[in-house]
Amino acid sequence: MIIKLQKSTFLEEEKTKKELCEFILNSKKLSMSEECLKFELNFSKKQERKYSVFVNSGSSANLILIQALLNLKILKRGDFVAVSSITWATNIMPLLQLGLNIHFIDCEINTLNISRDTLHQAYQENNNIKVLFLTNALGMSDNIQNIQDYCTSNNIILLEDNCESLGTRVGNKLLGNYGLASTFSFFVGHHISCIEGGMVTTDNFELYCQLVMIRAHGWDRNLPEEVQKKLRNEYLIDEFYSTYTFYHLGYNVRPTEINGFLGNNQIKYWDLIVKMRHENFIFLNNIIKSNQKLISINHSHIDLISSFAIPIIAKEKSDIEKLKKIFISKEIEIRPMIAGNIASQPFLKGLYKPGIPLKNSTFLHSNSFYCGNNPELTNDELNFIAELLCNF
Repeated sequence: MIIKLQKSTFLEEEKTKKELCEFILNSKKLSMSEECLKFELNFSKKQERKYSVFVNSGSSANLILIQALLNLKILKRGDFVAVSSITWATNIMPLLQLGLNIHFIDCEINTLNISRDTLHQAYQENNNIKVLFLTNALGMSDNIQNIQDYCTSNNIILLEDNCESLGTRVGNKLLGNYGLASTFSFFVGHHISCIEGGMVTTDNFELYCQLVMIRAHGWDRNLPEEVQKKLRNEYLIDEFYSTYTFYHLGYNVRPTEINGFLGNNQIKYWDLIVKMRHENFIFLNNIIKSNQKLISINHSHIDLISSFAIPIIAKEKSDIEKLKKIFISKEIEIRPMIAGNIASQPFLKGLYKPGIPLKNSTFLHSNSFYCGNNPELTNDELNFIAELLCNF
């Protein structure tokens, strides 16, 4: 039995591919247009945010969000941004590329995420932290309400990288809605697949307008008309030159209508995807909880857990090595815990000065892995994984 991390590019793949072919054949325009705008509106409604800006990847979403904060002078080069130590490289790289300093915060082993306590410890060490760019890892979080309260009390701007946690609810509020803004990924294997794609969401209109400009070269073409007029009047821009005027530092990270169509096609499965991922996680995490050699995830504070994958953590390194061999021999695809302790990655050499030891992240680096969780897992496959974990 081969159990892959992700079985298909899309949910209902054959049907989706046929609909995509028909869309391409009948479309007069495939560069960013109406389908992309429609997906932004649909996503805002489903995510319960006012504004969404669609881009070509989750990585680009992180990049333009940080650039927007710099353009708006909310951040300046040299400021400290705190980040999760269990995260993905493109949560860190834009910060370094844009001249910011990073401060890693350790996670809790039984939630995989930053807690108020680990945030407080980091802030005690460095009270120059201006922003917390929080990663909601693998569909989970610690008590994010407490983190939000701590940030508010200490004038720390909270951002969320929610690329792995679409649909998770804490305190009956969706992850991705606790900070000033949040980012999402629609890469193959994530909750919703556009093949490639990403989104930034916010309730802040000024930030939204800045993101729209940065997505496409720093020009005003896709802004609301009243904002266009204000900019053109402020800078005395003649109408002839208006669509080729660049107001801020920007990029070209636009999506295509193909990505937009796929987003609109797949978002209708949002509730089903989240429901299945939640049920799969609860079933397997309970099995893990029954094994004294393993560490289960604490999710008592989470109302709905849209698990990206199933984390498997062993108390002893020797046990996780044995489990790796068992899973691989049974052809169950597994991965390290995201990138492990990201602070130990080669790209950071010379760019990061270590602070408080990241003990929990280092432990997870060597004592854990994850296997897939997706809505296409069968009962037989779930029971097969459960049997391995139960009998280990």
